[in-house]
Amino acid sequence: MLELIVVAGVVVVALPALWLGVRGLTTRSGHYSSDAGADRRSLALLVTLRGLLLLLVLALSAVSLVSAVGAIVRDLELPSLVPVFFVLDLLLATLVVLTFGRRRPRRRATPAAR
Repeated sequence: MLELIVVAGVVVVALPALWLGVRGLTTRSGHYSSDAGADRRSLALLVTLRGLLLLLVLALSAVSLVSAVGAIVRDLELPSLVPVFFVLDLLLATLVVLTFGRRRPRRRATPAAR
């Protein structure tokens, strides 16, 4: 039963979070510096940290999914560290969605002056 929960959680939560996170990898929050060099450095740091977070989510999702599917197919017991990886994966996927993975609504254009 736990194996099915792990598979469903990874497919329903972690994989869409990865997709949304990759789409929002380079988006800015709207806070710009007056110094162009500092702005580029902050963007590079932001993209690097986001990329590392997405790689960690991808690795945890892969380990959890492969272990759970393998346990289902071979009818074996799930290794004891897989639920820990699964919970960490869900927490990090939630972090991705709530920070840079969500869609921002487009601002409506101001109507032309009459």
